Amino acid sequence: MGKIDKLKARLCSKPKDFTYDELATLLKALGFEEHKGKGSARKFYNLQTKQALYLHEPHPSNILKSYIIRDVIALLGIC
Repeated sequence: MGKIDKLKARLCSKPKDFTYDELATLLKALGFEEHKGKGSARKFYNLQTKQALYLHEPHPSNILKSYIIRDVIALLGIC
């Protein structure tokens, strides 16, 4: 099982400690590009599928909120 498969499995388990860096790595591997907005605003966009994900990079902690994990799972449809 490769790194990306492990990240997918981890995301599907809806962990309480999934980080922004893990999400960014997974999304980039799936063809998304990260665009930085003002402050902590981030947009991930996939040119092939025309999917977009808007979120704020968490701070001061790097841990994502549960609603973001839920939204990512729904958007990607991987679980």
